[in-house]
Amino acid sequence: MEDLEALNRARAQWRWRGTDRPPFADTPKQDQVSVWDFPRPPQLIQDLRQIVVHWGERLVARTHDAWAVRETSHPPTFYIPLADVNASLLRAAGTGSFCEWKGPALYWDLMHGELCLPRVAWSYPQPLAGAEPLADCIAFYAHHLDCTVGGAQVVAQPGGFYGGWVTPDLAGPFKGDPGSSGW
Repeated sequence: MEDLEALNRARAQWRWRGTDRPPFADTPKQDQVSVWDFPRPPQLIQDLRQIVVHWGERLVARTHDAWAVRETSHPPTFYIPLADVNASLLRAAGTGSFCEWKGPALYWDLMHGELCLPRVAWSYPQPLAGAEPLADCIAFYAHHLDCTVGGAQVVAQPGGFYGGWVTPDLAGPFKGDPGSSGW
């Protein structure tokens, strides 16, 4: 009961829930969508565009079957089926965070010989209700990787914690920008 109450308190803290845009939100240009129109709780959308992740010359993942998690103020985070990831590059890096919408996260390093990108990916093998499609998927921080969505180059979401991928079809500002901690 105490855990459910704590979860509900965490979920209730958010002011912006995708029902209205704050006055500081950018106006979307033609062919753009505002991240301020994304809902909270997040929406899981199956995304059939080609998602490609490279680490230097190494192909880490390629899929046409990702889950895009859309949450108010965040660029989408793309969860790639583990079947479409080069598992030989993955090394478990332990637990580390809890999302009030998705549950406990496991973190992953990318390894190739002596090369290592620590905690560059995460997964939710036992997601909370509503996030079940993510159980057999993994997401990657784009900061040190070359990632594309439908051929468009990805820019990493600002800040060191969030893992959304900014593409040209999005209008912000995005959670993680300076001054965004209260969003």
